[in-house]
Amino acid sequence: MKKFLTIVAASGTMLLASACNTVDGVGEDVESVGDCVDGVEGNC
Repeated sequence: MKKFLTIVAASGTMLLASACNTVDGVGEDVESVGDCVDGVEGNC
């Protein structure tokens, strides 16, 4: 079970890392979530 959870955690980390390849990409992702949460029509 421990080996399975390690594999799942590593897979999830790799997927997240591939989604935003740079620190700048992470900033853009966080900013887009903030824009969506602010409730303004058309930001999502």
